Amino acid sequence: MADMDTGGFQERYYSSADGLTLYARDYQPAGAATAGRLPVICLPGLTRNSRDFHPLALFLCRDETAPRRVIALDSRGRGNSAWDENKANYNLAVETADVISACAAFGIERAIFIGTSRGGLILHLIAATRPDLLEAVILNDIGPVIEAQGLALIRDYLNNGKKPADWKEATGILRENHGASFTALAEEDWREMAFAIYRDIGGKPAADFDPAIAEALRSMDFSQPLPDLWTQFESLSRLPLMLIRGENTALLSKETIEEMVRRHPSLVLHAAHGQGHAPLLHLGNIPAAIGAFLAKFR
Repeated sequence: MADMDTGGFQERYYSSADGLTLYARDYQPAGAATAGRLPVICLPGLTRNSRDFHPLALFLCRDETAPRRVIALDSRGRGNSAWDENKANYNLAVETADVISACAAFGIERAIFIGTSRGGLILHLIAATRPDLLEAVILNDIGPVIEAQGLALIRDYLNNGKKPADWKEATGILRENHGASFTALAEEDWREMAFAIYRDIGGKPAADFDPAIAEALRSMDFSQPLPDLWTQFESLSRLPLMLIRGENTALLSKETIEEMVRRHPSLVLHAAHGQGHAPLLHLGNIPAAIGAFLAKFR
């Protein structure tokens, strides 16, 4: 199993514009190995954290021919970042500002960004407000339209109240919730997912995010169409763009992808076979596909 907690990165802390202490993992190749290559910045999903990117980050920063610095962020209220007392701040606009603060704190003037789910929505907003930061973008199972049915599924399993008593039970809960859509995962993959999602507190797994983030989904009316980000996607469509879609995802429809391709004919599509929302980026041929996309850039 890949070590999800230590090794290969430096722990970094920085402040948001409103003074919250936020966390990132900074994977830096030794010496001058990056040779001026642009870094990769990874943004996680709604309740996920930087541990999701650990195996991929090691793959990219240790690449023998073109290693890159990789920075994986914990959004506010997730992972090692501080929880916000003002729960209304768990919104895309504030979290977009947090990413911009991270770039300033780490001296990043331009980068290649990977956004999983909510992280990809944030990249839509960055493309519209700070396009100078973006050299290229990889969206992981997200586009400008979110399927209400898929978001309702996320609401339901985040709020089902099940709390694992041990790590074996944590793995079982994940398999129960996601097994039908993640048929490609082996036993080791489920265990890695558990260690990425849950925090170890006294030897027991605990959800690694502010419960207010999941609670906010309860008040949403899923009978109505969700707001879209097509206007912001127009800014993304001027950039090199890759889209990874889980074969069994319920969040990103084929119709949305067809429209994305119509608006961005050079969009690079990659299917994550046997995976749902959101694909684990270190499995199968996904790392090689990401590496090939990154090879186009310094």
